Amino acid sequence: MQQQFSTNFNQAIQAIKSAILQSRYKAAALANRELLSLYYGIGEFVSRKSREGTWGTGAIDQISNQLQQELPGLRGFSAANIKNMRLFYEAWCDILNRQLATDDLLRSNFEHITTRSSVSDDLHIKTDWLANASLLPTPNFTLIGFTHHNEIVKKTESLAERLFYIDRCATDFWSVEKLKYCLKENLFSQQGKLANNFAITISDADLRRKALLSFKDEYLLDYINIESPDEEFDERVLESEIMLNIKNFIMSLGKDFAFIGNQYRFIVEEQEYFVDLLFFNRQLQCMVAFELKRGAFKPEYIGKMNFYLSALDDLVRLPHENRSIGIILCKSKKEKIVEYAFRDTSKPMGVSTYKLATELPEKYRDILPDEEELRRLM
Repeated sequence: MQQQFSTNFNQAIQAIKSAILQSRYKAAALANRELLSLYYGIGEFVSRKSREGTWGTGAIDQISNQLQQELPGLRGFSAANIKNMRLFYEAWCDILNRQLATDDLLRSNFEHITTRSSVSDDLHIKTDWLANASLLPTPNFTLIGFTHHNEIVKKTESLAERLFYIDRCATDFWSVEKLKYCLKENLFSQQGKLANNFAITISDADLRRKALLSFKDEYLLDYINIESPDEEFDERVLESEIMLNIKNFIMSLGKDFAFIGNQYRFIVEEQEYFVDLLFFNRQLQCMVAFELKRGAFKPEYIGKMNFYLSALDDLVRLPHENRSIGIILCKSKKEKIVEYAFRDTSKPMGVSTYKLATELPEKYRDILPDEEELRRLM
């Protein structure tokens, strides 16, 4: 009797706890939507007044200072952030207005808004722009914070790219720092471009799609600084640097990767073999072996990785797990060489490249002098 009472008591606690958490989430989501609508409305107001010449130079700074005086302790309304609100509005107004204009049920409301907005002396600020979810470019639009939106607007070029990062932030719960990293690494353009043999080695279409989205064609290892030229440093140096920055490396890989170990040891016929880096991917439900190479891809790397994957599947893999995947991480690769090397292979593999901190981004190469020129100048 006592045990039954205890069970019912615990169930009641869990039910109440679940209700509390759901209510908190809904309240937070609603508050975020209201805040974004407010910022969007202020952005529309400021854009109209400042872009049309109604306000003079320094008006936004003056407004920000006055707001601080009239609402002591007010946060989020610095001159820079008010300008971000204007940017937020200007980045999305055409898309949201177009959505609104094509909705027959709200056409008259749209005409009212556009007419009202054209009146230069109208001081009304609309604060319910984002209330209608059907008008938003993605259901996740109001599920991420203004700081996330600000980063996305400033660092993306196309609508598809913006929506990609908004959806990933919402579904994968990215922090602002994670978003900044993915934007810098240009994750959007990397998706699905990995050189791989998944089409012939992964029969399940859904698993194949997930595998393609789990790996990148190029990894930006800008937290690793190896001063020696490529031909001089050993792969173990690269591995040691990655281990010193393992948290950053896992962030480079993306979500759902769990680190198992480096120089992972297994024995075949009394001989020791070591995988450079071994991970487990929760989404793919399989081990992922990384082999690090200092230079260009070579066809013989495929045979070694195929051997490692066979051994991992036979000796380490658990019954419920999918077959292991191998990623050869090289300094560079030739697409045709990789293509021929993958022909007739049986284990799922991919070839990616990496960039280190010492490499100057391409857009700066013609602006700054190269290493030899810097030495001469100094």
